[in-house]
Amino acid sequence: MIEPHAPAPPGAPPPWGGPARLPVRPGTGRFLVLAGVFVCAACGLVYELELVALASYLIGDSVTQASVVLSVMVFAMGVGSLVAKRLRPLAAAGFGAIEAVLALVGGSSALALYAVFAWTGGWGGMWANGPRCLLVAFSLTIGLLIGAEIPLLMELIQRIRRQDPGGAVADLFAADYVGALVGGLAFPFLLLPLLGQLTSALITGAVNAVVGGALVLGLFRRDLTRRARWLLVIANVTVLGVLASAAVLVDDFERAARHAVYGREVRVAVQTDVQEVVITGGTHGRPLDLFLDGRLRVSGRDERRYHEALVHPAMSGEHTRVLILGGGDGLAAREVLRHPGVHRVDVVEVDPGVVRLARRDAPLSRLNGHVYDDDRVHVMTDDAFHWLRVAPPETYDVVISDLPDPGITASTKLYSQEFYGLARRVLTPAGRLAVHAGPVSSRPRVFWTVDTTLRAAGLRTAVYRVRGSSTGGRDSGFTAGPDRSAGPTRAPYDWGFLLAGRGERPALRLGAGEGSPRVGTLSRAGLAAGARAAEETRVRGVPASTLVHPRYSRH
Repeated sequence: MIEPHAPAPPGAPPPWGGPARLPVRPGTGRFLVLAGVFVCAACGLVYELELVALASYLIGDSVTQASVVLSVMVFAMGVGSLVAKRLRPLAAAGFGAIEAVLALVGGSSALALYAVFAWTGGWGGMWANGPRCLLVAFSLTIGLLIGAEIPLLMELIQRIRRQDPGGAVADLFAADYVGALVGGLAFPFLLLPLLGQLTSALITGAVNAVVGGALVLGLFRRDLTRRARWLLVIANVTVLGVLASAAVLVDDFERAARHAVYGREVRVAVQTDVQEVVITGGTHGRPLDLFLDGRLRVSGRDERRYHEALVHPAMSGEHTRVLILGGGDGLAAREVLRHPGVHRVDVVEVDPGVVRLARRDAPLSRLNGHVYDDDRVHVMTDDAFHWLRVAPPETYDVVISDLPDPGITASTKLYSQEFYGLARRVLTPAGRLAVHAGPVSSRPRVFWTVDTTLRAAGLRTAVYRVRGSSTGGRDSGFTAGPDRSAGPTRAPYDWGFLLAGRGERPALRLGAGEGSPRVGTLSRAGLAAGARAAEETRVRGVPASTLVHPRYSRH
């Protein structure tokens, strides 16, 4: 009669549950397994954060994208753990294979997501949701593979030295969670700023493959058949070769993908500490376009219509001291300085890289009229919310809010009741606040939510809208909405603005007294028509947006 744990024949793996034949002492082997758990957990969290970050940038609405990635991945981890129970008799080989696949999938995930977005993200029809579908697919696959690690690692630890299940689980999860902490901190503070999104994912995949392969082939090689060892060696070498080749070609790939997104006139492409800044055109008679994190923020075809409509109605009245929130490109400041009597303009811009380009990039500096050479213009590098909290009360005659679209999650707090309450505090009693609130025709509910929120903060409002210079295509406007997949060629049809004041409802004028009949592209008659057109879209009964209950959505 054969004993249940009789010695295995030479060259064959031990039976399920049998002790592993290690080349080191059990204590050392256990430490190496936990170290492997630590590294693999760090890699897994980097994959997760990479998907969230890239999806938020490419698709927009960071809350939605984070929720999709996290929920799908956690669900898939549970499924992966259940499936991996069947692999426990082949724990070493199974873990090695899973790590090789995880390294390839996780390491290439950012590259694939960016490629699908660049070459299909702006199309309609069946490809319109390509990046979203791929995001879910990668989240599901990576979650399955990460979830499958735990049962196999538990089996490997128990084969080294049997202990009570509670103690083994505690050791395993401690290494796993500490590794996740390190990965979570390394991604935003080390990998992303130094290597960028694509290279970070590729290097993480390579580390994952090396550690997983070394752990199995080095520590548990005697648990594997000769054929299994060679298959794992070939698989890991192949994965490392693919990732290394992609890392070598990543700059060329990124350049080609950028051309696919922005066209071949990309002149400046920099990643600041805050966002990606891309400038196209601006030379040889081509209009200048400025993109921030992929969203068209300035179009040389239409920017004068936008900035004149934003600034000039607010300048009707006292305007000695002006505050511009955002507007680091200097274009709103250019319009402010067209008015006599301006003594000081404070520009609060969170990204010094944008201001630096507005100063030094010749076409952009020419477009803004070299405003940063004017001694009256002062730049403060700060978050607009924080600046309003520390600014002295009743300081400014005019506040211009030239901020990203309210539907973008990161900008929601800058369109909240609390934010407008702070803006009201810094206004003089007769001061005016001008707010860009996104396109009216395509997202009227968002626009009227801004109006409700301003009134909830104690401000009286006047609404108006201005159309783009043409009725369709790329020339129809800029300051694109929160859905990045719309691409730079699908700009809004119009812009919606609100003029707010502390006292009486502000009058829509273009100058002192009764107002000038025309300023640039903006006429008094056109402003009145824009007010009537905006009023016709009114959505009643919308609640105000607050920090704890944001009301803006993508629709």
